[in-house]
Amino acid sequence: MHTKTTLVLGATGKTGSRVARRLEALGLPVRRGSRRAARPFDWSAPETWPAALEGVSSVYISYFPDIAVPGAVEAVSALVDLARASGVEKLVLLTGRGEHHAQRAEEVVRGSGLRFTIVRAAWFAQNFSEGALHAPVMAGVVPMPGGEVQEPIVDVDDIADVAVAALTEPGHDGALYEVTGPRLMTFAEMAEALSKASGRSVAHAPISFEDFHAALLEAQGEMIADVLTGIARETLDGRNAYVTDGVQRALGRAPRDFLTFAETAAQSGAWADAA
Repeated sequence: MHTKTTLVLGATGKTGSRVARRLEALGLPVRRGSRRAARPFDWSAPETWPAALEGVSSVYISYFPDIAVPGAVEAVSALVDLARASGVEKLVLLTGRGEHHAQRAEEVVRGSGLRFTIVRAAWFAQNFSEGALHAPVMAGVVPMPGGEVQEPIVDVDDIADVAVAALTEPGHDGALYEVTGPRLMTFAEMAEALSKASGRSVAHAPISFEDFHAALLEAQGEMIADVLTGIARETLDGRNAYVTDGVQRALGRAPRDFLTFAETAAQSGAWADAA
């Protein structure tokens, strides 16, 4: 019986919060890794790491705000070294498709000597309901670069399901699960699906990467603007315009469709007007 503690990093984020809730629903011991936790974990404060890792057998690693941030790979490497020395047995690493820094982090985990699973994800559908693109949806215009590039956008609930399977079930050690949605979509098609599900008028506004950065700079600050623009430049060039079978291989089922995500998010009130 699985009774050892799992440390879930990014436990207040999109994927980490879902992973932690799923593990807890299974009755498994979970330590939520965040700056406000009982045992705080802060990527920028390595002195918090030893206590967070104490007594832990597995770790779900998601880097805030993104694995593409300068210094992220080095931080992951230092954490992996400490995890190994602390007796951790299994790592599940979340990375992004088509990202150079993500692949470097994957190599760190591969070479750790520990059991591991890598979950390499497409763009998150929940960026529209919980992330940087929520406000544009509410305003009715989603300005995105990349023109008519297609992206197999993935539901974060699928990412969490794959991560939990890797943490709790046999047969996932050494696996790379590249997880996408079931179809390719342009941002215009995503906007159409959001309109249909939410009852709001949502349109895609094609913009340059420079204008994308400027908008993020105003809304999110320099660090987030630089990171997200860098990811967009790197990944929205068509390199990721294909679907994969990662969800099917990990879970034995098809991934959720973007329209299903949008309908579920709308029903939960994601885009409801404030009272």
